[in-house]
Amino acid sequence: MTRPARWRPALLVAALGALLVLLCLLSLGLGALGIPPGDVLKALTGQPTGPRVEDVVLSVRVPRTALGLAAGAALGLSGCVMQALTRNPLADPGILGVSAGAAFAIVLAAGVAGIGSLLGYIWFAFAGAMAASVVVYLLGRLGRSGSTPVKLALAGVAVTAVLSSLTSAVVLTDPAALDRFRFWSAGSLADQDAATVLRVLPFLGLGALLALASAPALNSLALGDDVAASLGRRLGLVRLQGVVAVTLLTGAAVAVIGPVVFIGLVVPHVARVLAQYAGLGPDHRWLLPLSAALAAALLLGADILGRVIARPVEVQAGIIVAFIGGPFFIALVRRRRLAEV
Repeated sequence: MTRPARWRPALLVAALGALLVLLCLLSLGLGALGIPPGDVLKALTGQPTGPRVEDVVLSVRVPRTALGLAAGAALGLSGCVMQALTRNPLADPGILGVSAGAAFAIVLAAGVAGIGSLLGYIWFAFAGAMAASVVVYLLGRLGRSGSTPVKLALAGVAVTAVLSSLTSAVVLTDPAALDRFRFWSAGSLADQDAATVLRVLPFLGLGALLALASAPALNSLALGDDVAASLGRRLGLVRLQGVVAVTLLTGAAVAVIGPVVFIGLVVPHVARVLAQYAGLGPDHRWLLPLSAALAAALLLGADILGRVIARPVEVQAGIIVAFIGGPFFIALVRRRRLAEV
């Protein structure tokens, strides 16, 4: 490794850390009520700043910021794992039917069970995401060859199509389900309290541990199934661990903030570019943490931008991310070396 490359990983980590700290401070201070950085720090350290400032910072913006970091990191991790599992640079977590399963469960909870609170239907959304992923995995295992990237992708597309049709049928016949689904489907960090964040953290934490632990196996899988098997990797177990990690991460995040698109697709590609610049190569022991940090920054930055571009009205973070990710996705597809994938 050349001398300049030795300090690049440290510089990359420091730059991402500084970016996340800056975004957290902006997230705590910006909104309908602008709060100076000094008052934000006073509220965080328990110094007197006035009841309104303390309430906004501690009760509203701290949980919102924490959720943005956690959910963004979860979507970035799941996207990186998904692309490694399928060896498809255009894959994202939705390919396993996770978002479709969560959406169908939410409209059932709102329209059939009559549940109206987030803490009530979050469990339905998570169960729907889990059930959809299990069905996709079982379908992908059918046949003599067992689960393969292509079979998992095809099974995910089929399950997503069926669940999307069922969701549309319920939404069109139930106004209550339509109202609930319309707010959730936009993708937003607003109106989330500390209790909601604490409820999803165990799922996100377990999913993150499984994803990070799978990094060496994903490196082997990138060399092809035959090479990975010759290296002693149990392919079925590797894919099962990856599916469980993606389900936990995406299911919990989507259940709370809605189906924010493009994060799981866009961020891993940016992480690969940065890893290459830093001389780290396509090593998932670096790609996974980089994807988590970049995705957290992207989601939190989109949420901050949505608060300030149309004051006093907020634009949902999912809409901002879609505007950013859409052109990137088009450019990605048009690249010659991905056109043949």
